[in-house]
Amino acid sequence: MSELLDIKSISISFGGLKAVQNISFTLNKGEVFSIVGPNGAGKTTIFNLVSRIYDCSEGSIFFQGEDITNVQTHRVAELGIARTFQNTELFEKETVLNNLLIGCHVRRETNFLQEILFTPAVREQELAFRESVESVIDLLDLQSYREQVVGNLSYGTRKMVEVARALCTKPKLLLLDEPSSGLNPEETEDLAFWIEDINEELGITTVMVEHDMKLVSTVSDRVMAMADGKMLLIGTPQEVQEDPEVLRAYLGD
Repeated sequence: MSELLDIKSISISFGGLKAVQNISFTLNKGEVFSIVGPNGAGKTTIFNLVSRIYDCSEGSIFFQGEDITNVQTHRVAELGIARTFQNTELFEKETVLNNLLIGCHVRRETNFLQEILFTPAVREQELAFRESVESVIDLLDLQSYREQVVGNLSYGTRKMVEVARALCTKPKLLLLDEPSSGLNPEETEDLAFWIEDINEELGITTVMVEHDMKLVSTVSDRVMAMADGKMLLIGTPQEVQEDPEVLRAYLGD
């Protein structure tokens, strides 16, 4: 496997709070890599650093060999990194279809004037976007929701729409922030199959922040355990779940 993401000694503090302390890890193409730990461990903060919502106080982030530590935030999706959030960030008054088409426009190649004139190049591009959206709808079994307004959907369905929109940006790296949060057991089981399909059928490398250890064990190649902003261990799901230091972080002494 070749290296896709290389995190080198990243840290960030908020006032006197050291949210992430000297975290390093590499991610290989084709992996499903999970980050686990108690609330406040710094898991989502790592996502915010990789997606450039926050600036690193120290350290560097390399994606496909390029230093992206200081790239502009809007370029992250263009580079091939997509993410979801703990609480869905969708256009609630738009349909599922429109939300997914918005994701596609990260890849638009026409300019403003061409779009105003609706040139053949624009029409061809829109057709390609529609085909891309339909393939994602089929993959995640969202056909029955295509024309529904997002604000009218259940929380679990909105979570999957957000995953679908992320896929429509055609990422190489997908960051899933607590994707099973708010899902019932049946929806979580479906999510496990979809993560495997995203990885195997689309070839997308995935990093997941997650509390559901059954889901983590089912889909993950490797797991990083954190506590208090520090890395405790990187290993297989079984190694992480059996490690005494990880158990202490979750359960206390």
